[in-house]
Amino acid sequence: MSSAMIQQVIAFTIYLGLMIYIGIRWMSKNNSSEDFFLGGRNMGPWTTALSAEASDMSGWLLMGLPGVAYLGGLREAFWTALGLEIGTYLNWLIVAKPLRKYSIACGNSITIPEFLTNRFKDRKRIISLISTIFIVLFFVIYTASGFVACAKLLNTVFGLPYICGLVIGMVVILLYTLLGGFSAVCTTDFIQGTLMFIVLIITIAIMMVTLGGPSNAVLKVQEFSSRAISGEFGDIMKEKFTQNKSYGFMSIVSALAWGLGYFGMPHILVRFMGIRSNKEITLSRRIAIIWVTIAFIGAVGVGSFASVYLSPMLSAAENESVIIKAIMQTYPAFLGGIFLCAILAAAMSTADSQLLVAASAFTEDFCQTLLKKKFSPKTTVLVSRITVLAIAVIAFLLSLNENSSIFGLVSYAWAGFGSTFGPLILLALFWRNATAKGAIAGLAAGGITVIVWHNLKGGIFNLYEIVPGFIMCLIFAIVVSLLDKNKDPEMLADFDKYKATAD
Repeated sequence: MSSAMIQQVIAFTIYLGLMIYIGIRWMSKNNSSEDFFLGGRNMGPWTTALSAEASDMSGWLLMGLPGVAYLGGLREAFWTALGLEIGTYLNWLIVAKPLRKYSIACGNSITIPEFLTNRFKDRKRIISLISTIFIVLFFVIYTASGFVACAKLLNTVFGLPYICGLVIGMVVILLYTLLGGFSAVCTTDFIQGTLMFIVLIITIAIMMVTLGGPSNAVLKVQEFSSRAISGEFGDIMKEKFTQNKSYGFMSIVSALAWGLGYFGMPHILVRFMGIRSNKEITLSRRIAIIWVTIAFIGAVGVGSFASVYLSPMLSAAENESVIIKAIMQTYPAFLGGIFLCAILAAAMSTADSQLLVAASAFTEDFCQTLLKKKFSPKTTVLVSRITVLAIAVIAFLLSLNENSSIFGLVSYAWAGFGSTFGPLILLALFWRNATAKGAIAGLAAGGITVIVWHNLKGGIFNLYEIVPGFIMCLIFAIVVSLLDKNKDPEMLADFDKYKATAD
């Protein structure tokens, strides 16, 4: 083992040890399901903001998005980032405060399925059942993307077999999530979000200076694109760059539509529910938007500039390793090792949140609500930990294919959540006449549309599945609610009371 690799191993060991230590520190404070899943609704504005954005972006931000930009997808990367930027802002602006307030009013709901069930007075708990099925399904896919990112990082840096990287990433994520719950996840996400932010800023600054400044860097990238289109770097690069040159209306709509997903992301929405005061949401929103804006600029810039910065050039198959190669080429071994941990952080900060939300849905909304198993607080936490482990194992099996695309896995799961929960959250918060039957119809229509659309190719089916899924959920929920003549008086009274209550 070389001296450089030893230094990188030390850096990784320190970082991973810190994550586990945080989990151990928070372990004794998880005495109830509200503590384990929402941190007792006591998260501060900085922790809430960075935790929400770090858990949001995942390995997709530092591997998937730069990889798209590197392969000539600058337009795709730009429009996708713009859609997510808009979605982030609107989610914080119009959903955060009402959701926190209404979730407390609805029986102090601590999960999204529980909130929807209580909001619509679904006494048969059908909403809980369908919601839990979709949450577990799509979070298994989403968590798998985080495991894939960990494995690809460890394989690229240390030459570890792909399967070894999967095991190491899963074990560390499981340890601090199982031990510390929501508080540990938010604390580690705060650290991880800060590290991701620093790495992107410093790396893109160094790349631009090395390439002769922003203007020269852009000119060199444009020249590289022209040479790629001419076929100088091979047929695969030529095809990708040529496709990007003719980026059409449907592609732009698909990219911008990523922003719709935010309204239905359970692992982000629970951050809104967990903040200690509505008054602190404004500060959290500002912190989050600044973080997201700079992070997107950094990720897209690193991927774009890497085409002329890296030597030797990466193959098309290595595109999602672009930031790893850039860091290894730019920094001394130990500092590079610390910065490479940012990529590990990106993957972990999402996987841990998803495991926790999926476990909360199963424990709170399936075991206790649907099966009517009343657990003691300690038993609830124990069952939740067992559920986290089970979901992680399934995600591990799904991620065994080392050719899996991080971007592809995230894209599918993102569409699933955005289409099933997004329209319902908006209707639940802002439309008085939405009913339980409408919510059930919307959930089913949105989820089924995404699954079917994802597996059809060509023509209109090239449109990102979140668009038809979101529309179908919204239409079914509204139409069925309007046709439902038996509005629940208690539900309407609770909605009026919630709207009349000051923040």
